[in-house]
Amino acid sequence: MGHQEINFQPQNLLYLRFKINNMSNRTFTMIKPDATKKGHTGAILEKINAAGFRIVSLKMLHLSAEKAGEFYAVHRERPFYGELVGFMSSGPICAAILEKNNAVEDFRILIGATNPSEAAEGTIRKLYAASIGENAIHGSDSDANAAIEGDFFFSKLEQF
Repeated sequence: MGHQEINFQPQNLLYLRFKINNMSNRTFTMIKPDATKKGHTGAILEKINAAGFRIVSLKMLHLSAEKAGEFYAVHRERPFYGELVGFMSSGPICAAILEKNNAVEDFRILIGATNPSEAAEGTIRKLYAASIGENAIHGSDSDANAAIEGDFFFSKLEQF
């Protein structure tokens, strides 16, 4: 058996760099006002850490209605938009960028279904959400949205 040579042609290195840079290893989350008001922030962050996620950015803030509206602009035409903006600006939130292999998909599993009555046992929403509207936590639904949402809350200097 001979040694197999690895072909380090520029086009192969570019492909490898593209694959590495586009791996799903970061997601965005936001602990919502209902969960922060009830004092669940620490327990939720502990559950996130225990699931193997590394927190690379973290801040607590109170969104204005204007900023909440900007964040949820994709839902502007939906009937629940006004209520959503009002809820998200009703109290402090905790925003975070998380890192782990397969972050978006794994985090969606960890948080559970939007409706807590349909969420799997042990998920964040099963444990801490009261309803579909007050569902304790947000998790990005795609790699692209994770990047957009993370950049909405954190400058590049705040992303480690």
